[in-house]
Formats: sequence, structure tokens, C-alpha cells
Amino acid sequence: MPVRTLDIEKLKETTGNKYELLVIMAKRARQIAAQEKLELDEKLQYFEGFEDDDEFSFNEEQEQISKAFEKLPHAVQRSVDEMTDGDTYYRYPSKEQ
Repeated sequence: MPVRTLDIEKLKETTGNKYELLVIMAKRARQIAAQEKLELDEKLQYFEGFEDDDEFSFNEEQEQISKAFEKLPHAVQRSVDEMTDGDTYYRYPSKEQ
């Protein structure tokens, strides 16, 4: 995938501050990565505890699941896409009190 530049000044309009924008996108990327890891772990946990008789077929299935997760866009890219589409929700807990 080619590297694409972002217009930070345009994206900054949503938060008013480019540093806040980057922090929000970074936190969202960490959330996406953690969620993907949980989903992958849940799917691979199914294969634990089986006997070694069917190990070859299980290895193929585990490999297919892993490859499917590898084909997903990177968490940072998905975070940036969500921010550019306006799908990211953020709030300031200190201002809510």
C-alpha cells in the first residue's frame, strides 16, 4: 500500500488542536488493535485442547484465521479513516464534571 499524506490542518478542524487530534487517533488505533487481538485469541482458543491426531487440519485452519487477520488494514490506518469519515467519538472527561 502506498504512503499517503494527510492534511492535518483540515483534520484539526474537528478538535481544534492537531496534538489532540493525534492523541485521539493513537488511542483509537490502540483500541482497534486490542479488539482485533481479543477476536483472534478467541478464534484460536477453539483449537486448544484437541488431541494431536487432527493436528495437520487444525494447523491449516489456524493459518487461515491468522492470514485473514493479517489482511485487515492496520489499526492506525483504520483509525485515520474513521477520523476522516467523522466516525470517531471522543469526549473530555475533565469537562464533563
